[in-house]
Amino acid sequence: MDLFEQEQETKNGTRDADAPEKSARGQPLAARMRPRTLSDVVGQDHILAPGKLLRRAIEADRLGSIILYGPPGCGKTSLAEVIAHATQRRFERSSGVLANVQILRELLKTAEHRKKHNGEETILFIDEIHRFNKAQQDVLLPYVERGDITLIGATTHNPFFFINSPLTSRSQIFQLEPLTEDAIRTLLNRAVTHKDGLGDRAIHLEEDALAHLSAVCDGDARRALNALEIAALTTPPGPDGALTITRAITEESIQKKAVVYDHDEDEHYDTISAFIKSLRGSDPHAAVYWLAKMLYAGEDPRFVARRMIIFASEDIGNADPRALTVAVNALSGVDFVGMPEARIVLGQAATYLATAPKSNASYMAIESALADVKEGRTLPVPKHLRDGGPVGRKKLGYTGYKYAHQYEGHFVDQEYVPTSKTYYEPGKQGYEETIRKRMDHWNSLRKQTRES
Repeated sequence: MDLFEQEQETKNGTRDADAPEKSARGQPLAARMRPRTLSDVVGQDHILAPGKLLRRAIEADRLGSIILYGPPGCGKTSLAEVIAHATQRRFERSSGVLANVQILRELLKTAEHRKKHNGEETILFIDEIHRFNKAQQDVLLPYVERGDITLIGATTHNPFFFINSPLTSRSQIFQLEPLTEDAIRTLLNRAVTHKDGLGDRAIHLEEDALAHLSAVCDGDARRALNALEIAALTTPPGPDGALTITRAITEESIQKKAVVYDHDEDEHYDTISAFIKSLRGSDPHAAVYWLAKMLYAGEDPRFVARRMIIFASEDIGNADPRALTVAVNALSGVDFVGMPEARIVLGQAATYLATAPKSNASYMAIESALADVKEGRTLPVPKHLRDGGPVGRKKLGYTGYKYAHQYEGHFVDQEYVPTSKTYYEPGKQGYEETIRKRMDHWNSLRKQTRES
């Protein structure tokens, strides 16, 4: 049943205000505790505090198409339901999981007809809109553009990656954040006492239990309320008939902490990005934290090791040539011992890379050279560097090569590429300082040879 069909209209056209409460009976605690009004919403003050744009638009019923983007349990669907109760427009609901193009077309054409003939505007709420393919998203576009519907899309995925740009450009995007521990505490305390929650029984939620649930749910209100409900339903009452929920009970109720981590989407890319940037920023504490999050969530440890190999060359390079050896050996170690012991190997490699001197000079050198090869004229190999074989070299004029080991210091000045452009410029960090001094010495010898 559509959520807002539950708000049955009476014969005189007004909505039955008791219908939502009747239909809520038997629902999970998290569903029963959804806010009804803006004043019931906890958290998200950055977009819903008094005077903020979204709040003003909802209160004035001047809402345009919006996309609500945030992690699970942060209140996207709850906010949509609050809008349903606050708006004077008809509210229709669909899902990126269940709806197909035919269902969408029927909803949209009905909304268009309703506006044209009755003047009634429609808000179309689509949960998990990121699951719509391009064709489904394209179906929405003309109706949004003409104003036949007001779209509210909810997604846990970055809309700039997973939703067509024409649709995002016609919608305002509001990012919701994970709820704070204080916000979760407020919701849990409300659930214990509210008549729609657990208020029909005497429950004492100990402070340690409250703190534990508020912390380990990672800002996910649904997870916290589900754990509270399990605790309440499985805890026998005391002699006085009251339930006492302790920390030990909540630990059993929530079991292993479920880290929000999608293995091929936002959280995957965001976490590995934070890991690499922590290595680059020389912060071993942050690096091992993000590493721990990935491993705890079940990330492939070989993926992490491969990224560290890339990092060792891209961001450390010759400032510490051993970094690449450490990273490559980490991958070998992961393959050899496997998890969970491989976490130790990865931890050692991560802390080494984070604390190593940094340089991207090698990375910039190859990027610059590749750009010249791709965009400019391909330079010919100087004749004295060409092969041609023992006979061919003489007949083709491929002579004049100077064998560096026959010269003092195993160095000789000759042309190796027909350009004076400098690609590799070592820095002053770590071993690159030694390399830089060596190159300066060779450049000095070249200058002396050419001036003599």
